[in-house]
Amino acid sequence: MTEHVLTYMTFFPLAGMIAVLLLPSSKPNLIRWTSVVFTIPPLLLGIWLYRAFDPNNPGLQFTEQVPWIPTYNIQYFIGVDGISISMVLLTALLSFICIFASWGIEKGVKGYFALFLLLDTGMMGVFVALDFFLFYIFWELMLLPMYFLIGIWGGPRREYAAIKFFLYTLFGSVLMLLAILALYFTSDPHTFDMTVLIKQGASYSTTPLGIWPFDSLHLRWGFQHIVWLALFVGFAIKIPAFPFHTWLPDAHVEAPTAISVILAGILLKMGTYGILRINYPMLPQATADLAYVFLGALGTWNIIYGALCAMAQKDFKKLVAYSSVSHMGYVMLGMASFTPQGINGALLQMFNHGTITGMLFLMVGVIYDRAHHRDIEGFGGLAAVMPVYTGISALAIFASMGLPGLSGFISEVLVLLGTWQKYPVLTVFAATGVILTAGYLLWTVQRVYLGMTNEKYKLMPEINTRELFTMIPLGIIVIIVGVYPTVVLDLLRASLTQLNQVIIPHLG
Repeated sequence: MTEHVLTYMTFFPLAGMIAVLLLPSSKPNLIRWTSVVFTIPPLLLGIWLYRAFDPNNPGLQFTEQVPWIPTYNIQYFIGVDGISISMVLLTALLSFICIFASWGIEKGVKGYFALFLLLDTGMMGVFVALDFFLFYIFWELMLLPMYFLIGIWGGPRREYAAIKFFLYTLFGSVLMLLAILALYFTSDPHTFDMTVLIKQGASYSTTPLGIWPFDSLHLRWGFQHIVWLALFVGFAIKIPAFPFHTWLPDAHVEAPTAISVILAGILLKMGTYGILRINYPMLPQATADLAYVFLGALGTWNIIYGALCAMAQKDFKKLVAYSSVSHMGYVMLGMASFTPQGINGALLQMFNHGTITGMLFLMVGVIYDRAHHRDIEGFGGLAAVMPVYTGISALAIFASMGLPGLSGFISEVLVLLGTWQKYPVLTVFAATGVILTAGYLLWTVQRVYLGMTNEKYKLMPEINTRELFTMIPLGIIVIIVGVYPTVVLDLLRASLTQLNQVIIPHLG
């Protein structure tokens, strides 16, 4: 099992998709439970992987490498290290939970669950792939099911949101493909093996190319910088970083609840994961030169801009969507610090944001299923009507706010501690995001849960067992990581320390 554990985790959902397609459409419950069955093994294998992973080993573990297309030196090469293992575990957990969160889907049940399982394989594959060709296939594999899951099962403006998501992602994918080909043809011998490309990374040229307007701006825009920027744009669209963020609120608002959880919990992390996995070790000089502007300053802007946009929203789901723009800014800022605290805080924030925002979107889905609207002003006094639901919602909201003792606090504090050592001015501005976040979240609590009970919702049913089942595991993780963050930090530390050592020699 040790040799093939990642293959099983990646392709079990694909086998589930085939099984679902073979089932009769007239038996929706059988389709739902079959989908559950095929998401359980990746979750159980993920728990085994967590226990078997050696946190003191900074290198790759559980690798599997076999020739795939020898003519072009393409391999089936997968593995995990401290950079990817937390994302692999998060993907397995959220995919399992979101199957149950999708129970209310009534239209085209077979198509929905088949596409969801295909999406699961694509997401897992991105985090384990170590061959660039394989990585790109998994990256593109996610695009098709996500497009249809939003475009068919989404809200009233689903076609617009799906097309916008597709075009933004496709644009980034084209730039990424060009960068991959540039690295492939520059390597000697030509290879897509990420480990080999990383070893050759420091040798890539940083000599100015003589291309206007780069030289006129007195920037050292060599080969590394051009490729770094192309990759960055592709990844920044996924994060999403300003100004590439505009697809996200539309996609979140129109997507079904479970797909919103997947978007926020996993897909956004692929952008920052790609930068850590590829840009940092493969193009270290360009990373050192460009990180301040494209990660530090832009991340700080994301924090403040996203929080201000969230404060202006009347749609509950759109508010949570913009909060993701803000919270992913902390990840970018921490990555730019090149300090142990900052970079560990960034990756921990990726994990924590996935669990916290997953809870927030599930929370919105509960009341949407009952009230059939998400207007913040249209509720009021739900705490008296749904006390259990309100208590769980408060846990998610306070975790997003960064309350001490919950997981959101420790990751944001680590980011700010690490960034203060390098960029104190950016840190001061970023810290104002904490105040803004508290402002829009507490204002939302006041309008939705407190005050006079809206007469229309005096008999609104309490959260049910299935909904509790989707939220409680995430809430437990939020508390455990908040009190004892080393359960995740221990997994990350060795690999991130090694990654940081690659960049530090190139800093001016």
